[in-house]
Amino acid sequence: MHAIGVDIGGTKIAIGVVDEDGQILAQVRRDTDADDAASIDRVIADAVNELAKQHPVGAVGVAAAGFVSSDRTTMAFAPNIDWRNYPLGTKIADLIEVDVPVVVENDANAAGWAEFRFGAGRAASDMLMLTIGTGLGGAVVVNRELVRGRWGVAAEVGHMRVVPGGHYCGCGHEGCWEQYASGSALVRDAKAAVVALPHLGGRILELAGGDRRKIKGPHVTQAAHEGDTLAVDLLAKLGRWIGEGAASVAALLDPELIVIGGGVAAAGDLLLLPAREGFEAQLSALGHRPVAAIELALQGNEAGMVGAADLARR
Repeated sequence: MHAIGVDIGGTKIAIGVVDEDGQILAQVRRDTDADDAASIDRVIADAVNELAKQHPVGAVGVAAAGFVSSDRTTMAFAPNIDWRNYPLGTKIADLIEVDVPVVVENDANAAGWAEFRFGAGRAASDMLMLTIGTGLGGAVVVNRELVRGRWGVAAEVGHMRVVPGGHYCGCGHEGCWEQYASGSALVRDAKAAVVALPHLGGRILELAGGDRRKIKGPHVTQAAHEGDTLAVDLLAKLGRWIGEGAASVAALLDPELIVIGGGVAAAGDLLLLPAREGFEAQLSALGHRPVAAIELALQGNEAGMVGAADLARR
């Protein structure tokens, strides 16, 4: 049975028809107006109606950043869109022309499920997914089941406190893991480094057009791939934070596999190898327990769409 997956981003919505093997048969993209929740409903419904005329579908899965209710119908809270206890699934179901269930999922859960079913986690039974972009999202699979928690908001690993009194976080607290293990953390550190170490920061600054304020994560990654020493060190620092935090999660969940996805994963081994080193350095009772594998995600930017569709189908 085909299903339609919807991945709602801050500026774009990706909508696609996904088959039972996780293959995208057709997809469209639409713009997002984060200030107009009703327009998002209409845009999604119009795209679903368009695709459903071309392909038989049995379910619609919608992935978005934020807290999703345990019955998977409502966005309880979203950081980037004005959703507060917003019945997103019901709103879309009322607008579409096909009589199929509409299921709402957290975007990191959807991406993690796509990796578990069709990507790096295909052979695993217990997996931790880390989506590292602007922030740090997570998904947890235990005994081949996605862990949502009692109220649907499990696996918010980015908001574990790792540094008491540390950097302020958008969640309202200080020292959250995502303030040290995210694309935002990488950019913050790069901007500081080119000031503190001007003799080393030339290439990163050059890629940003000579304006420190315009430094972005891909600038650091490109410079690192070119062999720039400062950029390599910045990614290694980020990787160590990822690995050390993952060791704390492993103390609780004991996954066999940790998958790293999101935009920062484009750094490849420059991120992965320090993450593995940081993980083993902080893993309790090392030498007396198996060490989880840490691998890069395989599903790419379509993971949220694919995972949302597959979860809705189930």
